[in-house]
Amino acid sequence: MEHLILFCTCPDANSAERIAEALVDRRFAACVNIVPGIKSVYRWQGQRESAQEVLLLIKSSDELYPLLEQMIRDIHPYELPEIIAVPVKRGLAPYLAWIGTSLMVNERNGKS
Repeated sequence: MEHLILFCTCPDANSAERIAEALVDRRFAACVNIVPGIKSVYRWQGQRESAQEVLLLIKSSDELYPLLEQMIRDIHPYELPEIIAVPVKRGLAPYLAWIGTSLMVNERNGKS
């Protein structure tokens, strides 16, 4: 299983919690860290913008990425949400194993 960490910014704690809980409840993510108090500076529609946001760090797998992306897009209040996935090259083996057993992928493969 290829593990992923997804980055997703949200406009506030309520939307971040709603997304995190939905992903964990559906077992699309093993864990979602909610990091409050970030400031984003970006260009949007030709203008430099800045906003206080909340960052989600989502632990999941490559196999579940399409489901994660769709669920985030369905729930997220932004017109164009940040959804960036990066592969996990290394990690503590028991922690990575826990991620794997926490995901719905294992239900489909007869593991739980």
